Amino acid sequence: MHYSELPEDIIGALHKGVVIPALPLALDRHRKPDTRRQRALMRYYLDAGAGGVAVAVHTTQFAIRQPEHNLYEPVLELARDEFNSFSARTGKPVIRIAGVIGKTDQASGEAQLALKNGYHAVLLSLAAFSKASNAELLEHCRTVAGIIPVVGFYLQPAVGGRRLDVDFWRDFAAIENVIAIKIAPFNRYQTLDVVRGVAESGRSDEIALYTGNDDNILVDLLTEYQVTVGNKVIRKRIAGGLLGHWAVWTRSAVALLESIQQSGYRGDLQQLLSLNVKITDSNAAFFDSANNFAGCITGLHEVLRRQGLLEGLWTLDENEVLSPGQMEEIDRVYAQYPELNDDRFVSENIARWLS
Repeated sequence: MHYSELPEDIIGALHKGVVIPALPLALDRHRKPDTRRQRALMRYYLDAGAGGVAVAVHTTQFAIRQPEHNLYEPVLELARDEFNSFSARTGKPVIRIAGVIGKTDQASGEAQLALKNGYHAVLLSLAAFSKASNAELLEHCRTVAGIIPVVGFYLQPAVGGRRLDVDFWRDFAAIENVIAIKIAPFNRYQTLDVVRGVAESGRSDEIALYTGNDDNILVDLLTEYQVTVGNKVIRKRIAGGLLGHWAVWTRSAVALLESIQQSGYRGDLQQLLSLNVKITDSNAAFFDSANNFAGCITGLHEVLRRQGLLEGLWTLDENEVLSPGQMEEIDRVYAQYPELNDDRFVSENIARWLS
């Protein structure tokens, strides 16, 4: 599928900028799929105003692909059903993104499954190519882009990513079926490499940039990049976010993005910078930055558990738990920044989402 075949309202929403949460995996105490709560999570994100959901990504746990679990396509199917139900009920465009990992054979197979299940694009991880050259990486990316539109992914090394230079991003952005890039190296220098590469690719207007930099979300959304290419200055913004962090307190994230878009990216600079620090501090607790992100998935689960959306913190790996002191850090940011949560919105709607 070529991106020109996508609905115009999907492409329009992608470039305007929307909130795209990364979907967590709901399990019961036996570490088996909890489909009732999985559906509730999808309903929460969509009713909260998210413009899309990323399914089968890091937050959903890469282990869903392991033969003993075999949950990759079932998760895609469940999310597809909720997408379909929401769109039929509301008529609103929702961007459907599926995570794709592994070497070319695996990634191509997953891309075919995403296409079969009605997804608009795949978020393409390159973590399996830790030692590959740019040429090898680009060949892989072109193969997947021959199946379905691609969202590039600059994943931070702490959770399995690798360094990708500006030359890679320039050539990657030149691939015709690349429609967006999630920038998540948690590094300002490397973020700039992506923006510069896109600007120099000649396809800047065709590619939407999304922040995955959970440590700098608001500043990423406020910044206009100006990259000189030849005799022309290319102006580029990060339009929205595709974030694990936005898998919690999602209604508040939607309100934040809408407010800065409606203000024309203007506002009280000092207040916005202070708000950015509050969001980053909350993320440090949820993502367990103090322990090199070891508790990043369970930290998100804990917030969703407190809201009643998840029953517990269970993951497919029984050794994956909150880090020492992480619960106390989540307690602290919950108490310190009550204006950031969306607990009231959840409490008003959770019975319906769980029904």
